[in-house]
Amino acid sequence: MVVGMGIVTFRIHGCRSLKEKRRIVKSLVRQVQNNFNVSVAEVGAHDIYQKAEIGFSLVGTDQRVINSKSDKILNWWDNSGLAEIIDSDLEIIHV
Repeated sequence: MVVGMGIVTFRIHGCRSLKEKRRIVKSLVRQVQNNFNVSVAEVGAHDIYQKAEIGFSLVGTDQRVINSKSDKILNWWDNSGLAEIIDSDLEIIHV
């Protein structure tokens, strides 16, 4: 079994309230869950208006598939236009 885990840090431009941030983060999380069938959650920077940290995890049998799917998720977020990716960290573990 192969487990892929990632944390992505976003800068949300023009965000002026936590309510607005929640709307954007929910959209980022929901759309990736629906399109890629992965576990996704906001994992940090909860009280900072213009920053969000979102974690995701994947489980599979092939490291290449996990790596490819992780790249697709990062590309989707990057192309979404909702927020700018300023940092990402991916780890793949063989169990």
